[in-house]
Amino acid sequence: MTSIRKKISEFQKILLNLANFKTNVMKYLKFCFIALLVSCNSFVNTPPQMPGTYLMVSQTVNNGTKNMNYTDLKQLKIYTDNYMMYTQLNPNDSISGFGVGTYTSDTGGVKENTIYRASGTTADTTAPAYSLKITKTSEGYNQVIPDILIDSQKSTLTEVYQKIGNTTKSPLDGVWKETESYTVKGNDTSRNDRIQYKAFYNGYFMYGQTIKNGSSYQTGMGFGTFVAIGDNKIKETDLNSSFPVNAGHSFEIGYELNGTDNYKQTINYPDSSKSVEVYERLK
Repeated sequence: MTSIRKKISEFQKILLNLANFKTNVMKYLKFCFIALLVSCNSFVNTPPQMPGTYLMVSQTVNNGTKNMNYTDLKQLKIYTDNYMMYTQLNPNDSISGFGVGTYTSDTGGVKENTIYRASGTTADTTAPAYSLKITKTSEGYNQVIPDILIDSQKSTLTEVYQKIGNTTKSPLDGVWKETESYTVKGNDTSRNDRIQYKAFYNGYFMYGQTIKNGSSYQTGMGFGTFVAIGDNKIKETDLNSSFPVNAGHSFEIGYELNGTDNYKQTINYPDSSKSVEVYERLK
């Protein structure tokens, strides 16, 4: 009888060991499965989230034989949820430019569809769509445009951007197109014949304009910071502008919203004149 009980006890130990072994095996397999999922997910591409304000740090052009690096170009770029706009100024020759359009983001990067762009004495409403390879960084992002024509030569353009600005929201945040503008001085009203776009985001603003001059265009731009200084009033500080009278100066601007997609801004000057600009939101 004792021998039988001993054998039963030994058999129970064997069953217990088998149960523990099974449990450990299941835990190990579960751990391996979770590790595999984490490993696989680390290689899953996700569309880059672009909304923000970015200052270009450097630009590199590779024409197939050499790299040309540029760090002097002053360029600011804004992405909203659906639109993008950039303005730039080359301090070396004072040539300015800007562009505005829509964009979409997917696992392959960002595709920009330009509505309007201008540089120097040229303007274009038929610019090709560009596919940007985007790499997000801790400072901002890098973008690469392969096979872009620069000076009639197929090149690769690489730009490095630093994210700037704050998280303060404004009812003016977005990209706008000017529908009307004029200057009032005494009893005289002078209307502007131009194309102008403006954007606000993250406490920064930018504008770009073209004025038809015969068969060519005159391009102007500016960008800087803005802050609310009262109800329906902001102060804009131009950090870079193609207009010397604006560069480095601040302007107090009153604005009136008509719903969420239209606004009018007014600047009053010391000589009792004022400039008025009316905008419509791109949507």
